[in-house]
Amino acid sequence: MLSSSSRVSHSIPTATLNLPNPIRFLPQILCSCFPGQKRKTSYFSNPVKWNSRMEVSRTANLPTRASAQPLKNADELIDSVETFIFDCDGVIWKGDSLIDGVPETLDMLRSRGKRLVFVTNNSTKSRKQYGKKFETLGLSVSEEEIFASSFAAAAYLKSINFPKDKKVYVIGEDGILKELELAGFEYLGGPTDVEKKIELKPGFLMEHDESVGAVVVGFDRYFNYYKIQYGTLCIRENPGCLFIATNRDAVTHLTDAQEWAGGGSMVGAISGSTQREPLVVGKPSTFMMDYLSNKFGISKSQICMVGDRLDTDILFGQNGGCKTLLVLSGVTTLSKLQSPDNSIQPDLYTNKISDFLALKAAAV
Repeated sequence: MLSSSSRVSHSIPTATLNLPNPIRFLPQILCSCFPGQKRKTSYFSNPVKWNSRMEVSRTANLPTRASAQPLKNADELIDSVETFIFDCDGVIWKGDSLIDGVPETLDMLRSRGKRLVFVTNNSTKSRKQYGKKFETLGLSVSEEEIFASSFAAAAYLKSINFPKDKKVYVIGEDGILKELELAGFEYLGGPTDVEKKIELKPGFLMEHDESVGAVVVGFDRYFNYYKIQYGTLCIRENPGCLFIATNRDAVTHLTDAQEWAGGGSMVGAISGSTQREPLVVGKPSTFMMDYLSNKFGISKSQICMVGDRLDTDILFGQNGGCKTLLVLSGVTTLSKLQSPDNSIQPDLYTNKISDFLALKAAAV
């Protein structure tokens, strides 16, 4: 029931992008993804075949997983792994409201010697800022245990030795800027472009910085046409300019009252205007899983990924070779999970992570 050897069969169209080859810089992390690939020394390397979610085609044409089973024995799952990776929105909190039973559940897992890691596709905050949010909600979580897609974007650029004389144009919020700054990269854009407008008139030509070598797109509540055009010009006109997305989530939880348009809407606009598919560094891309495995020395078979989204959290865990647990406290309903149209099946599912406590108590 907890086997992670099988995979979902997915047919995601691939696109050949002029992307830098990360193998030289992350030999322990990514070499296995590119058998026979020669290492490159240049920044703008030869094209490497990726699909639109940065998932290597090794996951294609594999058998469909069996239907997910309800979690009945919490102890069995807890004892089978060393590390739990939790998504945040819809699992730990909704908007600014903590989900019931979370503190007690995390305390129980820590008392049993489990490593806890928190991975979020929300790029609006840096790791440090997320640390403060955890603290505000009464949770004791260290910055080293937090991995946001804002951090993943900066980590990816570092992994490919992104040139220091190149700039990053940011369509997104403060979290991406802070992580880029900590990584030593020069950037422009972000919240400072919120008031900028284009005055269209005959003969008007919009200028852009030709030293921009990457455009990073994340969730942006202040998205506007100026940002679309500036990012488009950089990607289309600057030779070798990278198009990096922190995530392609369709919806997000800005409040606990309803779902709101997610970062995928911003990424989709830039993809539409450039006719390019981005390199996605957040879930379900394997980049963060490989990074975590390398950083902590974690065996992926000893990890359980806990999330509320099928196409990001659960696929992230499956692509990384982990056990997967879907919680129904976020965007995925039981009817959606069990729909004949859904091909992404976690190993297990339950209502919320505090079921660990209820099921443990029931077992006793």
